[in-house]
Amino acid sequence: MLFHLTSRESWRHAVACGEYTTPGPFIHLSTETQWPITRTRFYADATDLVLLVIDPERVRDEIRYEPADGELFPHLYGCLPIAAVVEVREL
Repeated sequence: MLFHLTSRESWRHAVACGEYTTPGPFIHLSTETQWPITRTRFYADATDLVLLVIDPERVRDEIRYEPADGELFPHLYGCLPIAAVVEVREL
């Protein structure tokens, strides 16, 4: 499984549209061990977060593992289909 942090509002919008997108060339994903670090580093003050649990087998577009902050992070080049999200965790 892969993971993505987002706001509740962004997730509601994605459900209404049928897919999740972000500005920029890719959607930043994390592994199970990476997402807590990402949350602490980039979303420490956020109070409306959800954690999307993603089945990569259900993703149509390319996922590349690329270096960032001394690690390889998964990046989704394209849209995240709602059907690829197997769980939404309130944080």
